[in-house]
Amino acid sequence: MSEKFKIRNPEGIYFTTLTIVYWIDLFERVELKHLIVDALKFYQKQKGLIIHAWCLMSSHLHLIISSSNSYNLSDFFRDYKKYTSREIIQIINNINESRKDWLLDAFYKAGKDLKRIKNYKVWQDGNQPKELITNWFIDQKLDYVHNNPVTAEIVDEPHYYLYSSARDYAGIKGLLDVEIIEY
Repeated sequence: MSEKFKIRNPEGIYFTTLTIVYWIDLFERVELKHLIVDALKFYQKQKGLIIHAWCLMSSHLHLIISSSNSYNLSDFFRDYKKYTSREIIQIINNINESRKDWLLDAFYKAGKDLKRIKNYKVWQDGNQPKELITNWFIDQKLDYVHNNPVTAEIVDEPHYYLYSSARDYAGIKGLLDVEIIEY
């Protein structure tokens, strides 16, 4: 991770976005959406990841997160991307995905010149985590995360979108355990 974007405060709350290479609309299939949600649940239960807000869009995942223990968020980014990349490729190979060859070819091309990539590169490098240190910045990022599906014209209201914590902030239990930011 670039020195510019290091997690400097292990107790801080950070906004970040994980993006699929080439901004491919990968998360159109329910199996892939559930993989992302289930993997986040695992990191919450097993590693101490705290999710304050999230939204899964077709090509990216927005997160506002912190850690409840010594688990380093930089390690989370690395481990999460590695695990989900492997699982995404496996799911694409096992479901009836009409774009299978095209997707695998794109992921192969994205990683073929990188020594650290064995077969496929699914996620873009970098996360650019930004620590949320002012109420204004928190409000801006919460609004941005939750209104993504509205801006994309997927739903009329943020809380109608299933793959987002906007539901939790509206008093409706969402898919993940969310620690609401109150200040």
